[in-house]
Amino acid sequence: MSRPRQSPPRTDQTDRTGCTEHTDCTDHPDCTDHSDPTDRTNTTDRTDPTDRTDSQADVHPVDASRPLGRILLFGIQHVLVMAATPISAIFLMSATLRLDADLTVDLLSAAFVLSGVGSLIQSLGPWKFGPRLPFMMLPGGAPLVLFLAIAGQHGLRTACGAVILTALFTFVVLPVFSRLLRFFPALVIGTMIVIVGVNLVKVGAVLVTGRPGRPGFADPANLALGIATIAFTVGFYLLFSGVVRQLAVMLGLLAGTALAAALGRVDLGHAADGGLVGLPHLMPFGSPQFNLLAALPLMLYSLASMAEATGQTVINAEAVGKEIDRRTDVPRTVRGDALTSFLGGFFGLPLMVTSGENIGIVRVTGVRSRFVTAAAGVVLIGIGFLAPVTRAISVIPAAVVGGTAMVVFAVITVLGIQLLGRSDLDRHTSTFVVAVALALGLLPILVPGVYGGFPPNARILLESGVAVGAFVAAVLNILFHHVRPAVVGRLSALRTESDR
Repeated sequence: MSRPRQSPPRTDQTDRTGCTEHTDCTDHPDCTDHSDPTDRTNTTDRTDPTDRTDSQADVHPVDASRPLGRILLFGIQHVLVMAATPISAIFLMSATLRLDADLTVDLLSAAFVLSGVGSLIQSLGPWKFGPRLPFMMLPGGAPLVLFLAIAGQHGLRTACGAVILTALFTFVVLPVFSRLLRFFPALVIGTMIVIVGVNLVKVGAVLVTGRPGRPGFADPANLALGIATIAFTVGFYLLFSGVVRQLAVMLGLLAGTALAAALGRVDLGHAADGGLVGLPHLMPFGSPQFNLLAALPLMLYSLASMAEATGQTVINAEAVGKEIDRRTDVPRTVRGDALTSFLGGFFGLPLMVTSGENIGIVRVTGVRSRFVTAAAGVVLIGIGFLAPVTRAISVIPAAVVGGTAMVVFAVITVLGIQLLGRSDLDRHTSTFVVAVALALGLLPILVPGVYGGFPPNARILLESGVAVGAFVAAVLNILFHHVRPAVVGRLSALRTESDR
């Protein structure tokens, strides 16, 4: 007679109440009350039913192998949601710097290829590069703004040199930064993730509405497409289970695109133009020029980027339920960023950064395998080489992409709130730290142009709400929870000695 299986002893304080609905629901696609008994750090509210097999009982779902077809399917979902970022980044570069069409296509090809390479590095983690978590890398955001500013003042060759210098600078300062990670607890990281999430939701919303003051702002047709895409995503998630539910984000995006096509708002005319293969060219602007003074703003931003990478690594680990060592895994993420950016600088690209957007997809779908984002990296590389595919993806209406992005990005905000919920906010000092950091971090996001009267370099840094929020939260956390207790303890000791 076989012995009944016993649950392993609990070593944490996680509430592991059992499911009362199913007698055997370890493989039930809708059951949310069970976690992998070999993964005691799992904090997700869903588990992918294909994450665990009998032969992989001791393998964490992040590291578990999966059927190739399903890996590719989920990888394509990541790509469809994320593809708008490199496309919009390169189109913004092209419009701002007045690049010709051929150079724009070349940069777009490079952006996809380097995004794929970076995603492979972060997901697979060769040697000391990459945390081996489901991460993707993309251009855009504040680094793109800095790149354009340097290019406008000093030329594109100097801007590319600044990217290369910043990547090397990151490698140099990383050992020092690693020693400061203890000053970035969940209180600081949670605050930063909330700001990141709010900022990303705004980015997604602008894709739906357009920018205020521009022609076509708040076009009812675009609003309807964005809301319909969200409704399609909710419908797939509500009505289905298993794999279909996990693909709700991609299916909602495709359904929104189909609706847009039916309404005549998708132009496929130029999708078949041009050749079949597009190869990125090395040094498209000529040999990089290196100017330390011109690269200084980008180097300063890299410090904030490392702090942001810290938060994204922690929240990614939280989303997939994997325990990590921040002293080793965060530097691996930063090294992956620096290596990809170093390569990208030779292809005319701005800094490549680890993307937090796909964390929302991981949380929504419950698919935690890092091999899915590795597959997405392979797909991105393929897109970079296949010009027709790149052009076809670019025709997805911005409103449809924005509707999908708003859902995915809002999940990131929720993850930050959950992290703050475990940060002892009952302490008045913790509440005060979060409140001040959120106020200053959200200011440039909610009131664009608030720092318009400041010098250009200072304005670029101050207008990064994530950098400001992370800096303020870290400094206040040090003052209230490290410096003040040490000073108070020292004064108490002196009083005790004087009373003797």
